[in-house]
Amino acid sequence: MNVLLTGSAGFIGSHVADALAAAGHRVRGLDLRPDTLGGPGRGQAGDVRDAAAVAARLEGVDAVCHQAAKVGLGVDVSDLPAYTSANVQGTAVLLAEMARAGVRVLVLASSMVVYGEGAYTCRRDGPVRPAPRPQEALRAGRFEPECPACGLALDPGTVGEDAAPDPRNVYADTKLAQEHLAASWARATGGTVAALRYHNVYGPRMPRDTPYAGVAAIFRSRLEGGRAPLVFEDGGQRRDFVHVRDVARANVLALEHAAAGTGPQPGLRAYNIASGTPRTVGDMAAALSAAFGGPAPEVTGGYRLGDVRHIVACPDRARRELGFSAAVPFADGMEEFARRRVTSS
Repeated sequence: MNVLLTGSAGFIGSHVADALAAAGHRVRGLDLRPDTLGGPGRGQAGDVRDAAAVAARLEGVDAVCHQAAKVGLGVDVSDLPAYTSANVQGTAVLLAEMARAGVRVLVLASSMVVYGEGAYTCRRDGPVRPAPRPQEALRAGRFEPECPACGLALDPGTVGEDAAPDPRNVYADTKLAQEHLAASWARATGGTVAALRYHNVYGPRMPRDTPYAGVAAIFRSRLEGGRAPLVFEDGGQRRDFVHVRDVARANVLALEHAAAGTGPQPGLRAYNIASGTPRTVGDMAAALSAAFGGPAPEVTGGYRLGDVRHIVACPDRARRELGFSAAVPFADGMEEFARRRVTSS
């Protein structure tokens, strides 16, 4: 297939370009930055918000893989215009031009942040959705969410794709908006969307030295400077860390599945892209520190409003429908990540 890949010069996008080319697809890139890697997705620099640039890149394309986005939780409310412009307006322009060009297959890079907190069960009240954690509780070191009905401690579980969305920061708001726009486009055009809800992605080419970088890159930057990783809260936050090469492979599988017409059409189908093995942030910091040979992580008790406590996925749908299972073991991935240079942002 001829595939337009937005965000082709980015951390995940550059790996997706490699995986698509390795699978025999022809990749046409579009990214704000020039491709400095010389990979298969290299192409003209362009903005996904520029309708003319998008239209030109869509000529002769069979499908689109949309990775371009402003990522991270944001710093404060001053980030609202930048996030909505890049993520919401950019996706709207892309979808409008896809409709005009008659391109009907889209793989969308979504995120687990659309869920907010993960799945929880109260021993008295059953399945519940906790409210955002109040600042006074975080300040006092009470990090675990409480039952909104009775105030008891909750048991965290795994979240599936049919869970109601509950975005809790601007990045999450815009990722959910992307899904809604894509679903509307699919209904109007008869198109097919595979929305890949990435969990915590790490690996080579991860950006560094920016407040929008992922926690693995932040920890690695400190270790490179001989400083201990600073772990927020008590380090017990549960996440699912998935290697970027696994994420890239999931994109190829989703693209081929959607193009083959074997999924529900028209419409949007969401998939958790995760390893299926939860780890704590403290586990990840310790593994990365050990791979570097120290120093050991420091647990600070700090916090960020908008962070969630536990978000762990059930990846069964991706396994059943796409044939995707994560292949890179956590220990091996962290060891490689410690050895490989992280790119500057």
